[in-house]
Amino acid sequence: MKISGLRWLILSLILMVTIINILDRGTLNYMWQDERDKATGVVIRHGIASELGIVNDGMTPEVRQAKGKQVLSWVNIYFMLAYGLSQIVSGKVYDKIGTRKGFIVSALIWGGAVTLTSFVSGLYSLVTLGIIIGLGEAGPWPGTTKSNAEWFPIKERAMAQGLFGASASVGNILLPIIVPFLFLSAGWRITYFVMGFICVLWIIPWYLINKDSPKKHPWISTKEQDYILNGQPLEVNRKEAAWSMKQLLFDKRSYSVIATRFFLDPIWWMFMTWLPIYLQEVYKLNLKSVSTVAWIPFVGAALGGILGGITSGKLINKGIPAIKARKITITIGGLLIIPGMIGAAFAPTALFASLMLMFILFGFQFAITNIQTLPSDYHSGKNVGSLAGIGGAAAVLGIVISTYLVPALTKGGNWIPFFAMGLTLVPLSIISVFLFTPKDSKG
Repeated sequence: MKISGLRWLILSLILMVTIINILDRGTLNYMWQDERDKATGVVIRHGIASELGIVNDGMTPEVRQAKGKQVLSWVNIYFMLAYGLSQIVSGKVYDKIGTRKGFIVSALIWGGAVTLTSFVSGLYSLVTLGIIIGLGEAGPWPGTTKSNAEWFPIKERAMAQGLFGASASVGNILLPIIVPFLFLSAGWRITYFVMGFICVLWIIPWYLINKDSPKKHPWISTKEQDYILNGQPLEVNRKEAAWSMKQLLFDKRSYSVIATRFFLDPIWWMFMTWLPIYLQEVYKLNLKSVSTVAWIPFVGAALGGILGGITSGKLINKGIPAIKARKITITIGGLLIIPGMIGAAFAPTALFASLMLMFILFGFQFAITNIQTLPSDYHSGKNVGSLAGIGGAAAVLGIVISTYLVPALTKGGNWIPFFAMGLTLVPLSIISVFLFTPKDSKG
């Protein structure tokens, strides 16, 4: 049996599990607080924080709000520390065992942990399972970069990476719709169980379809096989040897990934983690009302991921060297974030704020699609996943720092310093990519 466009089928399975990944990791943030009747303040559905005894009605609303944000910040920090460690380890693991087995291991770890979270009885068990979720969820990020390097010619890689980024955005569009519905209908425990079980089920089609690399897959057509292999960089055919961690860290090019992701990735996680809390606190929305606007910014993110890939691909097709095309596209994306940050900081309504966030997340995905492609522009084979993993770990360090700062920056319900922090990160990320990328046309 031969399948035309097998590379797109493989990618579609990755896009599917990415959506599941985003739903799983964002579930906590949407179910953290109690859902209360807007008129009476009576609890309609207890959230995780109150049911586990982290906050209670004996506290004043201000104290409850501050403590809830502080504990949520630390729960996310523990998750991100595990996520960052896993980025380094996962890159090496995927390089060693391959993307087929790598994705299976990742999905089993995080899907199983999400399912078990439905049985937690306190903060300790919640944090412990959150750490396990982080260890599993990180793998698909360096894994996808490696898979795209294997399955796509160089001119299509940014497009494939853009679709990957767009699928994360689709997950975020669905997140404020699906999770609040399940939470308000059945509670947070059942929501966790359903989300985790879906992840584990995904392993079945992945195992059956992704049988081998494009060089040996029994279902790939000769035409597609030649198209993929002939479109790879020359280094692939020379079988580039695996570099040590020290070699990667002493290569200046690596820091165009490491430093840029350190500064830019926190912008995504600022909204991935805090969007529902921000909308509830600043605009006094209940969870049902949050659901009507929280999906809007991620439409911009989905479009940005796709268009960022298309833009760099067109520049390359015009003869512009790949690295230069990446730098141009990353710069455009960064500049688009700036007006969104300013507009959102002073938005008079939740709807206007969400529209401004569209600019921010459009620009972010427009840029990050190309940043995530840089490892496969510099390397091939065993080094792609490793550099992508190191870059992911650097991103996590930036995210942990920004997550720690958010409760202090937003003390008293003033979120303007939150957006000021995001605004500061943009020029630092653009400077980094120009400072460390090679100037020669070969990259």
